[in-house]
Amino acid sequence: MKAAVIVFPGSNCDRDCKVAIERSTGATVEMVWHGETDLPDGLDLIVLPGGFSYGDYLRCGAMAALSPVMSEVKVAAARGVAIVGICNGFQILCEAHLLPGALLRNDQLKYVCKPVELDIVNAQTRFTAGYGPQRQAVMTVGNGEGNFFADEATLNRLEGEGQVVFRYRDNPNGSARAIAGIVNTAGNVLGLMPHPDRAFEAELGSTDGATLFRSALASA
Repeated sequence: MKAAVIVFPGSNCDRDCKVAIERSTGATVEMVWHGETDLPDGLDLIVLPGGFSYGDYLRCGAMAALSPVMSEVKVAAARGVAIVGICNGFQILCEAHLLPGALLRNDQLKYVCKPVELDIVNAQTRFTAGYGPQRQAVMTVGNGEGNFFADEATLNRLEGEGQVVFRYRDNPNGSARAIAGIVNTAGNVLGLMPHPDRAFEAELGSTDGATLFRSALASA
């Protein structure tokens, strides 16, 4: 199995993702600089990591969404490659229009960093099938702009079509309908604010993130 982690100026969870995927799945992971115009051949998974791409200037993820490599990420998405955007990566996916909605400032206008309990709302996606009968997970959030927003029609569509994948049990940032993670209509692009890369070994307090990475690669 082969994965790639995209590195943007200001990414700070890129190496975390590399280590998490390698230790969770045994996959080969390549780091790809945002300025590249090609992706490695034969990828089974592409991860957009957390951090503060371009210093979060303009809007979080807005500048990174225009990076050269994102054209190839969009091609890979259209081809059906599994793509995961974590925290800042989720923001980038929304800005690149690979996912609907936007991430706004947290409702308390404070940075939130803590473990959170999640409901696995849709356990039949390629990213969650590995959880089996498990319907709750624990991961860690670390964001100042993790407040998911979309208009009511979009929210209703996400709910009705099974695109809400994770929901906060105790909404830490004011996200609409406590949404923590969504998938695109094709089911191969996942964006989530909680960090599976910070929850892949027992020493980190949870192994639930490892299950997400294993599930994504198993589907390939």
